[in-house]
Amino acid sequence: MVEEKPNGEPLYRVDKFVVPEHGRDEFLGRVATTHALLRDQDGFVRDFILEQQSGPGEFNIVTFVEWSSQDAIARVSAAVAKLHADIGFDRQEMFSRLGIKTDIANYMRLEI
Repeated sequence: MVEEKPNGEPLYRVDKFVVPEHGRDEFLGRVATTHALLRDQDGFVRDFILEQQSGPGEFNIVTFVEWSSQDAIARVSAAVAKLHADIGFDRQEMFSRLGIKTDIANYMRLEI
């Protein structure tokens, strides 16, 4: 049986993207801006921005952020929303315009 962990356990945000080549540079620019903000937030542990190099997988860009606890997520989400509003960035508009597909979720580590 897998036990649920309390809010004090690390939380992992894993975002997977199918990014067409024509939108790669614009997309990665936005990722860089957002991750610069994330790195300054309380509870940030580390991040990775990964690009597929081989294999049959559908997603060619994956971002990974480790947070010290689930409690940081609400604050971080508000900070990201404010940043995007301040710079006039509409994530859904960009995804639609560039044909980007996503799979976005938070994960907790399992002890099995």
